[in-house]
Amino acid sequence: MTERVKVLTLGCEKNLVDSEIMSGLIDERGYRLVDQADDATVIIVNTCGFIDAAKEESVNTILDMAEFKQTGRLKALIVSGCLTQRYKQQLMEEMPEIDGIVGTGDFHHIVDIVEEALHGKKPIKVGNPVFDYEQKLPRLVTTPRYTAHVKIAEGCDNACTFCSIPIMRGKFRSRSIESIVDEVRTLSAQGVREISLIAQDSTNYGTDLYDKFMLPELLNRVSEVEGIVWVRLHYAYPGFFTDELIETIATNPKVCKYVDMPLQHSEDSILKRMRRPGRQRDARELIAKIRARIPDVALRTSIIVGFPGETEEDFERLCEFVREMKFDRLGVFTYSSEEDTPAVRLPNHISDEVKEWRSNTLMEIQREVSKHNSGKYIGREIDVLVERYDGRSDVYIGRSEYDAPEIDGEVYISNCKASIGEIQKVRITHAYEFDMSGEGLL
Repeated sequence: MTERVKVLTLGCEKNLVDSEIMSGLIDERGYRLVDQADDATVIIVNTCGFIDAAKEESVNTILDMAEFKQTGRLKALIVSGCLTQRYKQQLMEEMPEIDGIVGTGDFHHIVDIVEEALHGKKPIKVGNPVFDYEQKLPRLVTTPRYTAHVKIAEGCDNACTFCSIPIMRGKFRSRSIESIVDEVRTLSAQGVREISLIAQDSTNYGTDLYDKFMLPELLNRVSEVEGIVWVRLHYAYPGFFTDELIETIATNPKVCKYVDMPLQHSEDSILKRMRRPGRQRDARELIAKIRARIPDVALRTSIIVGFPGETEEDFERLCEFVREMKFDRLGVFTYSSEEDTPAVRLPNHISDEVKEWRSNTLMEIQREVSKHNSGKYIGREIDVLVERYDGRSDVYIGRSEYDAPEIDGEVYISNCKASIGEIQKVRITHAYEFDMSGEGLL
């Protein structure tokens, strides 16, 4: 009987790409990939270990999947990803339900791990977190056919005091432009129209491989691929955001006018303890420069509240910063103490209750900002990538170039006939907190 394999992905889009490669390798070996865990004889849980909440979700998911050994057909439970890279020994010792483990730098050995586990072994393949994306490996894209993520680099060298990514993913390593463009061509041939370029630190792209910042060149090369309509950039580290990059986003019509730039905080004392680049003045100047050159840009950032030593005054000034900057999109995270990171040893840690209150307070401020910002689109005609049809309401639903898949807002389109996966001109008539609606233009 052909084994049936379910690959379950937790965490970020970078994990998703790894899972898609594992799925391609499994499919290539002749195993059958299935959608439902209760139908699988092999389950692979690709975990996240970035913060405490992600670790807890990963552990709970592993235990939930293990129950299918009694209630389903499950023969082997494999765990991969960031959690295994950090805690391989603890996982195997404390969770006997696990039949095999593979780390972030070894997931291309997934078929061997599966086969050993099916033969009753307890394989562990966790070496240095270094994976070579130059390799030609199969990949089964699991996102909708018109959109896909492409990794342009792996790992990180920035050594922020709160972050465990270098521990789990290793040093920063760029892929070659040729490798990335080849993958984009393959995806385009499969019907992909929107490419989201991802890395832990995308603005640093190329410095290790070409001795200079090469992200502008990469954006231009990817946009030249026939069939690609939108190129979207994620995780732009502010310390390396060059004038050339701003100019490329401003002038290349295929590059989405969307900047995802995590700032993490506004206050200089916190930024210094976080070991983040520059200070608030630098962030303000960069934001002003981006908005001046790209007036219709959608700016997304992320903020950490409750970092050790964050005072009430720090938080109040952070709130004022968010009100003043009027970010189009904002994500708020509560600080999580991560083992083996320098921030754990800092004094004046903050209680979970205070961190949660600060997070909720900041998001309430952002809701008002988002509601205000959405109004600027009323009356405008914008391009929308149509994603689905709601027959009950007789509307199509899609995203503008100002909205990334899964994490940002949507556009509801009435009075039109549209094709899923295609660009539709829409006149915006109403704006809500995060979403918009309008009429399709034929």
